[in-house]
Amino acid sequence: MIPLYKLDKLPRTQKLRKIAKVFTMAENRLSLANSASLKIFSESEYVFFADAVKLLSQDILFSPEARETFIKAADIFKNPDDAHLLRRVLNSVKHILLAETGRDQADWDFINSDGHLDSQKRQVFEGMWVYMEDIRSPFNVGAMFRTAESFGVEKIILSPFCADPRHKRAERTAMGCIDIVPWEKCDLFSNENNSMPIFALETGGVPINEFPFPHRGILIAGSEELGVSPQALAAADASLGRVSIPCYGTKASLNVSVAFGIAMQSWANVIKSAPLS
Repeated sequence: MIPLYKLDKLPRTQKLRKIAKVFTMAENRLSLANSASLKIFSESEYVFFADAVKLLSQDILFSPEARETFIKAADIFKNPDDAHLLRRVLNSVKHILLAETGRDQADWDFINSDGHLDSQKRQVFEGMWVYMEDIRSPFNVGAMFRTAESFGVEKIILSPFCADPRHKRAERTAMGCIDIVPWEKCDLFSNENNSMPIFALETGGVPINEFPFPHRGILIAGSEELGVSPQALAAADASLGRVSIPCYGTKASLNVSVAFGIAMQSWANVIKSAPLS
């Protein structure tokens, strides 16, 4: 660990980046240790943490709120007695420094301490399927996989022109869920053997609080730019119809992964509250 007096002589941005790296590594150690023990850090490391944030608190280019956070952090590092609080302090300092040095944080930059996800432990609602039709963004595909896993989706079908779930950005956003939710890539409407009822998440349909969600069916979520295709809408209208989320703002639309999350939570609640006997 670089001595503090050497850190203090570095150019400001370089100094902040080095301190941010130290706090990032410290938070990783605490999180991945999966332990409430405060002995994971040595006494000299606690002294360094306290001295580093004290040094940061004297930097007048930081906001008053950031400097106050550093002052409070110094007290906690001097007398650590709660591992959860210690991690929150390490996390706060890290993010303040990263923001100050122009490092934007994405979802996958956050520490995922869940480890390997066990598919045997997830609750699955049999017959709850999703069709992602031409979802172009790997971010959205990954986010929708994560949402689908959380709400018990049995299977995901991706249209041929969806972003690849194995794209690194999709995998990072999904946080392991692509490995435990069954999926395949194919054209839903070329499968003549499909007998599942279909409904579309689209404007102009039944409000979500009134829609009769089925216990078995396929929810279609369409393209970020164009929505659900005419072919898919025709199939949905001939089956269970369309479900819509009322919006009240000027934009009156939602990101597809956000809308998908709202719909999945509503669908799962219906199945959970009135299970088939």
